[in-house]
Amino acid sequence: MGKFLLGIAVTIIIIFVGGFVLLKKGYMNMSADVAPLPFEKSLAMGAVDASTERRASDRKNPNSPSEENLVAGAQLYLNHCAGCHGVPSNPDAPFGRSFYPPVPAFFKDAPDMPENENFYIIAHGIRWTGMPGWNKTLTEAQIWQVVTFLSNIEKLPPAASRVFEPPVAAPQPGATR
Repeated sequence: MGKFLLGIAVTIIIIFVGGFVLLKKGYMNMSADVAPLPFEKSLAMGAVDASTERRASDRKNPNSPSEENLVAGAQLYLNHCAGCHGVPSNPDAPFGRSFYPPVPAFFKDAPDMPENENFYIIAHGIRWTGMPGWNKTLTEAQIWQVVTFLSNIEKLPPAASRVFEPPVAAPQPGATR
């Protein structure tokens, strides 16, 4: 029985050492434009989800989904997030598709995670994905406004939707009609 257990332990060690050597020698393609191996995607996304669930505090969103908070959140989203995550007129931002994994297109598929986890991801980012941690750029109150906006992205009031409309050009002085 002892030799059997030793054999299992040695086999597990060989698998881990072999995998480590393959990774260190560059045999695993880490390019962002190549699909990951099936186990890699499952393992990585599971790790992100588990890490977020473990580390996100139980704090509740202090903001109500008032028009003021939604407009402020929409403006912050437009200035900081839209280049990757899209806007209503272009939900699949070309820049966002260049990442691997591709970034979520929130105007096509609204976030479905709890607000405290959304806050955590916005504040701290996600390693190796291109998602930065915004806690050094945005205040906690601003991050909560973005969270409020994302939680209500499918039912925005007209004032918040107008944030995404192109500006109307002002008439030029002396221009004739």
